[in-house]
Amino acid sequence: MAEILVTRALPSDILRPLLARGGVEVWEGEGPIRREVLLSSVGSSLGVLSMLTDSIDAELLEAAPRLMVVSQMAAGVDNIDLDACARRRVRVGHTPGVLTETVADTAFALMASIVRRLPEGKRLVEEGRWGSWSPFEGLGGDLHGLILGIVGMGGVGRAVARRASGFEMRVIYTTPRAVEGSPGQAVTLDELLATADVVMLCAPLTEETRGMIGVAQLEAMRPISYLVNVARGQLVDTDALMEALGSGSIAGAALDVIEPEPLPPDHPILSLPNCLVTPHIASASVSTRRAMAQMAVDNLIAGLDGTEMPAERRPGG
Repeated sequence: MAEILVTRALPSDILRPLLARGGVEVWEGEGPIRREVLLSSVGSSLGVLSMLTDSIDAELLEAAPRLMVVSQMAAGVDNIDLDACARRRVRVGHTPGVLTETVADTAFALMASIVRRLPEGKRLVEEGRWGSWSPFEGLGGDLHGLILGIVGMGGVGRAVARRASGFEMRVIYTTPRAVEGSPGQAVTLDELLATADVVMLCAPLTEETRGMIGVAQLEAMRPISYLVNVARGQLVDTDALMEALGSGSIAGAALDVIEPEPLPPDHPILSLPNCLVTPHIASASVSTRRAMAQMAVDNLIAGLDGTEMPAERRPGG
């Protein structure tokens, strides 16, 4: 059995240093590695290069008694039991930073699309309902000058705020920890929801943030405001969001992540004209995904060699 397990096929040139060590097994199957295959494959593994679709939990750690390092090709580690890894002295690497600017680009694109009602315009053309020009039909909002409320002023939040300055937006934000020199004004979540024209979710998924946007929070938003999520789908109550979109409690939503994921094609939220859903592609540029894969390989090699990882994640970090 292999000493190194890679749970998704990656570019061969990036994997080359890892393959040169020998004893590497790469999952080449369609889609994420199946759970039963993952559990049966890690018995002799010293290292695992994982994806956010892999659950690295107590069951897996029990099945991998030799495991030294888990290197995840993602910034978030909500699928990894960090405490269980720490108890077993399994080091955990991830890939923050390298995806920040690309995710911020996507967040801004989603915001622009939903505020300017581009998905509705696209449907109008595709369904043959594009009539003569009318001065007061299909009106959206303006990007310039709007109030942008960012939930989670980490790297992505700050990158979005920098872009917002070019559109002369007023930025407000809420975050658990003080952000020195951050653009914008720190407010409570309640103040942000009641004030922002766009509520942008950039927070990590934790026990504190899970389900943080539910019925009460959506009711606190204004009928002219929009919700954008590039963080994790579990931050938002999908049923409550559908109700708010359908009733006009909020103007619209643009979601790169959603619960459940992947979303079934017959899910009712997809029938709502004021909701844009994309398939978790916020970091999906060629250069960024390659950089993430490279960092994941570098983390894994460093972990196996007992040296400093480019990016190591510990409990509470």
